[in-house]
Amino acid sequence: MGRTIMNRWVVERYSRLAVWISDRASRQAERRTAADRGQTSFEYLGIAVVIAVIIGVLATTGIGTAIENAIISVIGRISGGGGGGGK
Repeated sequence: MGRTIMNRWVVERYSRLAVWISDRASRQAERRTAADRGQTSFEYLGIAVVIAVIIGVLATTGIGTAIENAIISVIGRISGGGGGGGK
């Protein structure tokens, strides 16, 4: 009889521990999900800022014209026009 009572006690404690661990893991997952909400918006904002800076640099320096001429030249060669390359 003593062994049966001990086995029930162990099973009960083990079951409670398993439920507690499962509950804690679930709560941790919910916290991580809640903390990540809105993160994608900030990532997109960061990308937009980087693109705006690049466009600003290209528009205000002479390198923008050089890149434009190179792109026009390559497009001309691909289309078979020889690529005059410039304005």
